[in-house]
Amino acid sequence: MALSKLSGDEAGIVFVHLCNALEPRDAVYFSSVSHELRAATQEGWQQLRADHEAAAAWCRKMGMRSCKELRETKKVDWYNKGLTAADLALLGTLCSVLPVLEELHVYESTAGPDGVQQLAERLSSGALPAVTWVAINIKVGEAGASALAAALGRGALPRLEHLLLDNAVAAIGDTELAALAPALRQLPALEHLSLYRNPLGDEGLAALLEAPLSPATTEGGLTKLKSLNLSFTQITDAGCATLAAALDGGELPALECVYLLGIAASAAAIAAVEAALATSRAVRAGPRATSPFARRRGVGMFGWISLVCACALYFRR
Repeated sequence: MALSKLSGDEAGIVFVHLCNALEPRDAVYFSSVSHELRAATQEGWQQLRADHEAAAAWCRKMGMRSCKELRETKKVDWYNKGLTAADLALLGTLCSVLPVLEELHVYESTAGPDGVQQLAERLSSGALPAVTWVAINIKVGEAGASALAAALGRGALPRLEHLLLDNAVAAIGDTELAALAPALRQLPALEHLSLYRNPLGDEGLAALLEAPLSPATTEGGLTKLKSLNLSFTQITDAGCATLAAALDGGELPALECVYLLGIAASAAAIAAVEAALATSRAVRAGPRATSPFARRRGVGMFGWISLVCACALYFRR
């Protein structure tokens, strides 16, 4: 069928699928094929032009020379760029057209309380398909946690392996973690989770470890989680007991490292977690666990990276 023969509705559907605020040329070329297509897509073309101009201005604010630079980048690290809730909303929209981005780091201590909510609500199914590492240091809030959980539930960030919701700025307490927990447990690739220096306590940790999976879920349940950073949270002996029980029950079969520095629990409760973790690792390792090398296993590269980043963030505040 000749493109000029498409009905107005058909032309509109094709045009919408071609729209990309970072790369509008395909949609523009399509609408330029004939006078009929130009007329049928006029309204959409004007909106695309406005979206592209807004995206270009946003990229300049982020220190990028063009939309092309954002479209082709594999890692972004934005630290206190003065992002507003509106800026984060636009970022959420642009996430659907960033197919090669692998790492997203956003640190914004001055963003409003609805910034994460605005970002997450615009993450469509399949958004950020190549991203494996996300670090967000923005106030999350209950609404933001629920919106992020919903985004993950509808298929955003399908390859996420590292999730860092660090620092007191994120302000993830028991309520926020309980909202996030079911979605986190259903991430099939999640290996590293850092909640360092958040005001969460025993109830939030219990929600994370015990949140039920969807009946339709065949993967997840934190079965691939290798590292869990709970340092400088409000975890007490009760939370440590919950964590030790989860390890003893085989609910965290891949866990290699757990960080409990600066929590409110007693030394004995922390030692119980360490013992449960050692037993879990020994079971996985089998006979090799008796070797001196196995007993001296370290915290791993992610552990050192997490600790260095946490210290850097603390002293940059």
